[in-house]
Amino acid sequence: MNSTEFRKRGKEAVDAIADYYENLDSMPPMSEVKPGYLYGLMPHEAPEDPESFDDIQKDIMTNIMPGITHWQSGNFFGWYPANSSFPAILGDMYSAMFNVVGFNWICSPAATELETVVMDWLGRLLGLDKRFRAIKDDSTEGCGGGIIQGSASEAHVSAMIAGREMMLAHLQALGMNDDEVNGVWHKFVAYFSDQTHSSGKKATNIIGCRSRSVPSDENFRLTKQALLAAIEQDRHDGLIPFFVCGTFGTTNTAAIDDIPGIADVAAANHMWFHVDAAYAGAALSCPEFRPLARGIERADSFNFNPHKWMLTNFDCSALWVADSKHLVNALSIHREYLPRVKGTTSFAKDYRDWQIPLGRRFRALKLWFVMRMYGSSGIRAHIRKHVVSAKWLEEQLLADGRFEIVAPVEFSLVVFRIKPSALYGNSADDQDLANRANVDLVRLINSDNRVFLVGTKVKDIDVLRAAIGSAHGNQENVELLFKVVTELTTSIISRQINK
Repeated sequence: MNSTEFRKRGKEAVDAIADYYENLDSMPPMSEVKPGYLYGLMPHEAPEDPESFDDIQKDIMTNIMPGITHWQSGNFFGWYPANSSFPAILGDMYSAMFNVVGFNWICSPAATELETVVMDWLGRLLGLDKRFRAIKDDSTEGCGGGIIQGSASEAHVSAMIAGREMMLAHLQALGMNDDEVNGVWHKFVAYFSDQTHSSGKKATNIIGCRSRSVPSDENFRLTKQALLAAIEQDRHDGLIPFFVCGTFGTTNTAAIDDIPGIADVAAANHMWFHVDAAYAGAALSCPEFRPLARGIERADSFNFNPHKWMLTNFDCSALWVADSKHLVNALSIHREYLPRVKGTTSFAKDYRDWQIPLGRRFRALKLWFVMRMYGSSGIRAHIRKHVVSAKWLEEQLLADGRFEIVAPVEFSLVVFRIKPSALYGNSADDQDLANRANVDLVRLINSDNRVFLVGTKVKDIDVLRAAIGSAHGNQENVELLFKVVTELTTSIISRQINK
C-alpha cells in the first residue's frame, strides 16, 4: 500500500468508523457468538500472497463484527465504562503515524515532554496535591510526577515495587545489612480489603510478597480499625507490613475506603500508601466530589484510568508518585545503548525507569487531544451528565418498590437487586430465593440483549450493577435500561406466582 492508496483507504476507514458510532444503539450490545466461531471462518494459515483491502474490510463486517461486544454503545452498562471519543481516536492516529518507542527522552523529546506536561495538566484538573507534580510553580523539577501506564494493574505493580524499595531502604537505615534485608524480604505483607480490585493480589503474585485481605465494613469500605487489627496481628507473627492500597471507588460498589485513616496507619508503619481510583478518579475533575477524596494528598501514589470515564481510548492509565526516587531506584538499569541526557532532567525523564516494560507508546497524544478539544468544562459536563442519570435510575428503582439500592450512589454506578419481600410468598429474610431471582434477572437481561450489564456478589448477596458512563449514550439509554429491568422483573415475579 502506497501513500496514494493509503489516503483513499484511510478515508474509507474513517467513514466506516463514523458509521459504526452513528449506528451503535441499533446493535445488540453483547456479542452472541459461541466460543470458537472465528476459527471456523478463518483460514488455518496466513495468506501466501497479498490480499486486497476490500476483502479485509468485508471480513471486518462479516467475521469480526459479530464477535464484538459493543462497549461504546449507550446500552452497554457492564463492568465500568471504557470511553472512546473522536478526539482520542485522532490522537491515536497521530501516535500510530509517529510510532515512536519512547523509552527515554532521546527517543523522541516531544513524546517525553508532552507526557510530563499533560500529566501535570491532568493532576491540576483533578485537584491533586502539588507533591504529585513533575514541575514546580517556579518551573524547577519536583520530586514527584506522573506517567501514563497501560492499565491500573500495571500501575499497581509499579507502586508496589516502589513500596518494597522504600521499605528496604527503611530497614537499611535502621542498621540492617544487605544479607539481613534479603533474609526478611519473604516476610513483607501488602494489605487490601476484600473489595480491592484483583490487580492488588496479582501484583503480590508478581513481586513475590505476601498479601492480606482485610474484611470491609457494612458499607464495603476498608477502615482504619480493621487495617490496624490486621497489621498488629501480622507484626505479632513476625511479618513486616510494607504496602497498603486504599480504593476510591471500588469495582463492586464504587465504595470509598477510609482514606484519611489508612493514611494514618501507613505513616505510622512506614508503609507505602497507594490509592486506586481507576474508575472514580475521573469525578475529581468536578470540585463537588473532592471532599469525598479527603486524604489522598497524603498518598505515596495515586492512579486513575482516563480510558474508563474520561473520554480517552484504551490504553491510558495515569499514575502519579509523590516522590519518584523509590520507583526509579527499583526499576532503573543502565546499559550503554540506553544513553541518558546530561544536565537538567526536569523535562528529560527516562520513563522506562517508571514502568515495567522498556518500550512505550506515545499515549500522551490522545490525552492531549481530549483535554484540548473538550476542555475542562466539557470533561466536567461529561461526568456530571452520567451522575445525574445514575441518580435518576436510583430514584426510579426505589419508586418502583420492588428493588433496593445496595450501596450509596456517589458516582455513576447503581448497585441494586430485587428485594426478597418483592418475591411472591417470600419472607424478607429468604436470601437464597432472592439471590436466585437476581442471578436469573441478570441472565434474562443479557439474553434479551437490548441492554447489557453484569451481576456480582457482595457480602453473599447477589446484586446487579448498572455502570452508566458511555461517551455515546444519553438519558434515553438509561430509560431503556429501567424499562428492561422492570419488564423482566415482572416476568420473574409472575413465574414465582405460577409455581
